[in-house]
Amino acid sequence: MRNDIMLIGGNSNPLLAKEISEYLGQQLSLTQVRRFSDGEILVELAENMRGRDIYVIQSTCAPVNDNLMELLLIIDALKRASATCINAVIPYYGYARQDRKAAPRVPISAKLVADLITKAGASRVLGMDLHAGQIQGFFDIPVDHLYAAPVLLDYLRKQNREDLVLVSPDAGGVERTRYFARHLGAPIAIVDKRREAPNVAKAMNIVGEVKGKVAVIIDDMVDTAGTLTQAAQVIMNLGALEVQACATHAVLSGPALERIENSVLTSVVVTNTIPLNEKAAASSKIRVMSVAPLLGEAIRRIHQQDSVSSLFV
Repeated sequence: MRNDIMLIGGNSNPLLAKEISEYLGQQLSLTQVRRFSDGEILVELAENMRGRDIYVIQSTCAPVNDNLMELLLIIDALKRASATCINAVIPYYGYARQDRKAAPRVPISAKLVADLITKAGASRVLGMDLHAGQIQGFFDIPVDHLYAAPVLLDYLRKQNREDLVLVSPDAGGVERTRYFARHLGAPIAIVDKRREAPNVAKAMNIVGEVKGKVAVIIDDMVDTAGTLTQAAQVIMNLGALEVQACATHAVLSGPALERIENSVLTSVVVTNTIPLNEKAAASSKIRVMSVAPLLGEAIRRIHQQDSVSSLFV
């Protein structure tokens, strides 16, 4: 690694930032993030950043607004400290689900957040499993979009099951599920659902054959787990031997953990793009795979101006 690289870990996911720094053999730079009594965030860089290539590792997960604001302030501080290149490494991109006008008089929040990050002074964004691929086009700076599929595929291969069927939780996830199916040589099925309101969905039917098979639901995130647990129950009712789930982002908000614990799901495999709370980490059904080597390798290649295209799949 050239010695002009510096890593900064935000407060959203310090363990992931530490793992990435260990993969690269590069210590995290000293950064102080404090708060005024009214909640305002104060960022202070403790090292010289002039002329450096900086990678800021910060997921915009809960508390979403605090972590987003912290990211923006770090980027602005780096810009004013004359950093040469500011790379925003965002393992989980909040507001990504608001990527279009789904109803009259609503914002396109994913575009607004992209504008904020760009205006703050970011030179490049490195993200993972964006909720919608077109979000890359919301930025006026380069975006490297990674997928956690290699990590999750490795987990599924190690199970060495020949009776797998991969299930998409909705029509929008079919392409993602087909990718997994192609690499595992397994058939796919699709959940036909109706979404009645944000975070409220009802699984209606399964398109495809799941009887006598181990079904694995493939998704980009688990939020309230309503769709996931309903789909799992429908799949079991249709004669599946077992239902598992694989998802990149463990949002796990509201009643998610309780729903998973009380569901027919045998396991939910997620990555560490979002840190788990103590209860979720202690759950016997939730397993965490690390994407630190994937992100670390992407950072290494970007810094050395090598191709990262082989990491996109």
